Amino acid sequence: MQERYNDEGREISSDAKTVNELLSKKYTLDYYQREYRWQTNQVTDLIDDLTNKFHNNYQTGDQRNQVENYDHYFLGSIIVSRSSGKWFIVDGQQRLTTLTLLLIRIRQLLEEENLRNRAATLIFSERFGERSFNLDIEERKSVMDALYSEASLESFESSDQPESIRNIVARYNDIENHFELQNEELPYFVDWLLERVYLVQITAYDEGDAYTIFETMNDRGLSLTPAEMLRGYLLANIRDANQRNNANRVWREHIQHLKNLDKDEDANAIKAWLRSQYAESIRDRTRGAEPRDFELIGTEFHRWIKNHNERLGLHSSNDFVHFIENNFKFYARYYQKLIEAASTITEGLECVYYNAQNGFALQYPVLLAPLCIEDTEEENLQKIQVVSRYLDILIHRRIWNFRAITHSTMFYAMFLIIREIRSKSIHNLVNILHRRLTEDDETFLNDKWFRLHGTNRKKVHRILARITNYVETQSDNAPRYLEYFQQGTSRYEVEHIWADHFERHTDEFSNEIEFKEYRDYIGGLLLLPKKVNGSLNNMPYDEKRSHYLKENLLAQSLHEKTYENNPGFKQFIERSGLPFCPHFEFKKSDLDARQKLYQLLAEQIWNPDRLSEDAS
Repeated sequence: MQERYNDEGREISSDAKTVNELLSKKYTLDYYQREYRWQTNQVTDLIDDLTNKFHNNYQTGDQRNQVENYDHYFLGSIIVSRSSGKWFIVDGQQRLTTLTLLLIRIRQLLEEENLRNRAATLIFSERFGERSFNLDIEERKSVMDALYSEASLESFESSDQPESIRNIVARYNDIENHFELQNEELPYFVDWLLERVYLVQITAYDEGDAYTIFETMNDRGLSLTPAEMLRGYLLANIRDANQRNNANRVWREHIQHLKNLDKDEDANAIKAWLRSQYAESIRDRTRGAEPRDFELIGTEFHRWIKNHNERLGLHSSNDFVHFIENNFKFYARYYQKLIEAASTITEGLECVYYNAQNGFALQYPVLLAPLCIEDTEEENLQKIQVVSRYLDILIHRRIWNFRAITHSTMFYAMFLIIREIRSKSIHNLVNILHRRLTEDDETFLNDKWFRLHGTNRKKVHRILARITNYVETQSDNAPRYLEYFQQGTSRYEVEHIWADHFERHTDEFSNEIEFKEYRDYIGGLLLLPKKVNGSLNNMPYDEKRSHYLKENLLAQSLHEKTYENNPGFKQFIERSGLPFCPHFEFKKSDLDARQKLYQLLAEQIWNPDRLSEDAS
């Protein structure tokens, strides 16, 4: 597709471009462009749209050249201008930035060198040894270098960094958590993404025209959102004017509460509500399979409701009133509670926060599924506690066993759980979820030891924060989880008990690779304040031990003095039966013992019997 307009030498053109064609050029930002502001929802929606469309075509056993015949996908439009030999992004940098972040992640996952190199050329070019990113924005160079090189990102998360920098790191973490394909699928997906996904590039060769197009498309758009279209449809079916006005007031009041949390939370709440209570089907992951309830609610819930009046019991005017004033009001209110609990630790709903910290956005329809309008507030909150604890245990078992918790990996399992627990009593809910956990073969007591590796540092940090906090609270100390790990801060860091000095361990390890892998096992890790970690970094263990006494109880437990005058800790050891002991040296056998201790701690923290705590 190609269209051109020319007015006295001022040319505007529009062309359909593949991702490969678009990202093969260098761009910079025009002066009126916004910061990079996409949030988790936009990134996960983009990934879901791309992977779902890809899976509509891909089938195991396909030849790579068959990708050329896969359906294309249209990703919207971007506006660029050409001036002084440079390409400027006028509108569309949110998508182009996100696509670049996705390609960086994909390149890390790819095993085929040719594809890795191809992805690299769309991310940056190199001249005279100098790396220059294709989105050539000076303030972002350092963070993009760090992402591409898989370096530490902690320094880019602090509050004194520009908004775009902090957001780039946060959204890359979202991609890391949410994007996952099977190894054999990934090369096909890359071919499809680069050659079958299109954007329309609108090009203005005059700066004034470029800004006019930008202003028109961004400031004068009046298109209705799906939530607004749904509101119009529901209200149009209420005949009585007074009833319609009251229903409209209820709708607008709760929509505003949700929008106050985030501009997209009204739509997210409606999707979670409808999936939790009404989704009965989900698309088969075979070529050409049609989207079903679960997907359609996610993409066009306003149309889905119109097509399912019978299932929703929407027959009369009064049914539509009830649907807004009872059903929508009830689930919107609980969704708001969940979002608030996801952003701040709330007593009784701590696991909602922990699940959100792990980027598990699928928790919301699952948490809403068993809630009933007829139940008391106490009963519904207990149900949320039970389900959020179940998800917390499931998520951490998977992380510990190096299993993904991404949307594409988990959405089918969550759909099945939603159907099974929908409207269940607390007693039945506990029994169903406890059975699921006890039948699961994956636990923390496995032979494949959990350890730190290149892509799971944040997950390891969170687990260490939970373990450390558990030891302290069980020993009658105040909770300190937020101090140990809070998104966007770098106050505490992961400390290796063994310094990175292979030459000190040649008596037990024959090569450095084996030593480094063993050093990363979680039993050889602690959490320490950043300054302390930096000062102890290169010390041998016998010099570190006394310093650990000044830190958290998990670190202190390596030293014998911790066991002398600490009644709360000693009572915890006696009560739990955990094999805590001091370590006068830290050899391979000592790390083995700590690894076993951490495994047993994890088994206690994420014990299925926790589901029935406070549940009657």
